[in-house]
Amino acid sequence: MNIMKTIIPLSLTGVFLVTILGCSAKVGSEQWCDAMKDKAKADWTANEAADFAKHCIFN
Repeated sequence: MNIMKTIIPLSLTGVFLVTILGCSAKVGSEQWCDAMKDKAKADWTANEAADFAKHCIFN
């Protein structure tokens, strides 16, 4: 019974993480560029800014 109390929450957490990660747009895609345009510039990381410039501006 203790094994089930451990396995079920871990399984649900795994499914949740896969669902969240599967929904994020690919860097450089039109959806990603649109999402970055809507995101506050102060919240961008250096990598996001570089990727945005590379894929969305200088494309």
